[in-house]
Amino acid sequence: MTLNIQVIAPDRTVWDATAEEVILPSSTGQLGILTGHAPLLTALDIGVMRVRIDKEWMSIVLMGGFAEVENNDLTILVNGAEEASQINLETAQANLDKAIEELEKSNSTKEKIENAQKLRKARARVQAATAVSI
Repeated sequence: MTLNIQVIAPDRTVWDATAEEVILPSSTGQLGILTGHAPLLTALDIGVMRVRIDKEWMSIVLMGGFAEVENNDLTILVNGAEEASQINLETAQANLDKAIEELEKSNSTKEKIENAQKLRKARARVQAATAVSI
């Protein structure tokens, strides 16, 4: 049995496939979804979604949103998403370094919030591209 998964961003369907297992970056921590999961609606944080298809894992960066599970259908509505295979690790690492610098130089509360958001996105891209936690 498999899960039917759709990842939908405002401008396009990012991903539409079936998988055996999904790990989501929920707002309360990592959330594993297998076939037969109870109905669920959860908020998603910026982070990496891991998907297992035929014993292989792949990663997709999610930029926050919501996920709904019902009858082995997983619908994910996100602000944005990127497949790990489309991320250049060198560029992602450079952007992470820059985001860390910008956060450290933030003066106002608004700048700190905006730069912290940039840092979380940059960190998620590097994590997805390297397929390990950082």
